[in-house]
Amino acid sequence: MSFEITKENIEQLRQLVEDQKNVEVAALMADLHPADIAEIMDDLNTDEAKFIYLLLDGEKASDVLIEIDEDDRKRFLKVLPPEFIASKFIEFMDSDDAADIVAELDEDVQKEVLNEIEDIEQAGDIVDLLEYDEDSAGGIMAKELVTVNENWTVATCLKEISTQAEEVDEIFYIYVIDDDEKLKGLLSLKKLILNHTNTKISNLYDPDIKMVNTDARQEEVAEIMDKYDLVAIPVVDDIGRLKGRITFDDVIDIVREEAEKDYQMVSGITGDVEPGDNVWEVIRARFPWLLIGLLGGILGAVVLGSHEESLAQVTELAFFIPLIAAMAGNVGVQSSSIVVQSIASGVKDLETPKRKLFKEISVALLTAATFASLIFIYNFVSSGNMALTYSVSLSLFIVILFASLFGTVIPLILNRFKIDPALATGPFITTMNDILGLMIYLLIGRMFFGIL
Repeated sequence: MSFEITKENIEQLRQLVEDQKNVEVAALMADLHPADIAEIMDDLNTDEAKFIYLLLDGEKASDVLIEIDEDDRKRFLKVLPPEFIASKFIEFMDSDDAADIVAELDEDVQKEVLNEIEDIEQAGDIVDLLEYDEDSAGGIMAKELVTVNENWTVATCLKEISTQAEEVDEIFYIYVIDDDEKLKGLLSLKKLILNHTNTKISNLYDPDIKMVNTDARQEEVAEIMDKYDLVAIPVVDDIGRLKGRITFDDVIDIVREEAEKDYQMVSGITGDVEPGDNVWEVIRARFPWLLIGLLGGILGAVVLGSHEESLAQVTELAFFIPLIAAMAGNVGVQSSSIVVQSIASGVKDLETPKRKLFKEISVALLTAATFASLIFIYNFVSSGNMALTYSVSLSLFIVILFASLFGTVIPLILNRFKIDPALATGPFITTMNDILGLMIYLLIGRMFFGIL
């Protein structure tokens, strides 16, 4: 009977742990997916989670460790001896997961863990992966894959595949290499089965293959795999030698991480904030954008102060300051969000910056004209003050137009200079538009009230 993760069942499990019911707890965990076990452990205290974890067999324990929250995993690994980490976890992991775990350890502990790994080839693979930037294709690839030489026959190929398959969990593709280990193409399993055993692989493989360099950024890898609907992609070095492969589950992790990072940036949080971070780490991540907001508020106060006399004489102008500021900020964020989304999804190649700008100008003109007309009608009917009516309407038209252009251009400029364009969707663009919107509104108001 499967264990459902409910409040009542968690309480029952907690009681079994308290009563030291090893057999019963192990039986409940036996059929659960590692991700479910990790979720259960997250609801328990440290001692209860440790009790459950130590009942798991090596392979499942290693899978659960990958699913545990990174901060919890770091704390957990710190109390374990290097030989235990090597034999209990690393031995049962794919090279990419093993490298991620080892990378989280202190340098001195890393060396001890690597020295404790009995499989020298596996240890060597982990060392190789640790040399790459963690955000590059080399840093996220796995070394486990199936390769065949172009000079082999089908008979030799079948024999070698059965041997190599023991080390690979999922065989998505069979990669063909030459004597120098350079990637030549992909081999179809169907062709392999249907052809004579004496047929050479060089006559069967498909040379048309998508690949990435070890230095490629992980975002680029995700874009290519999404564009061509790939479940795995090979990774090669600068001279075309096959070094590893990246599978779709790694790409899902990348997409999730990027989405979390962009969401935090939009919210005005710099750095990578995790639920388990301490107070100082959270404050440090929030402080920069809050400081920008403070400076923006001061500049806004300066702008209002410089027009204090006008506002004192025409108090009606002050009534629409929140409207102008809100519209400027919202329109700017909307425009920048759309551009950032197109950049992140790879749509940027379909439109030139000029075309994006032209389209945004068209949208901005229609939007500005619509809302300026609506506020014109409202003020004309409700107040009858033509100076106020013209001031608010024209200001809103110009502010919406400017905010749209500003929200479009800034992400494109940041992207051009290899800076994350998500910066443009956060408090930065909102603050800038608020200040400039106020300046435009008050200057136009002074002009109209001076004339009329």
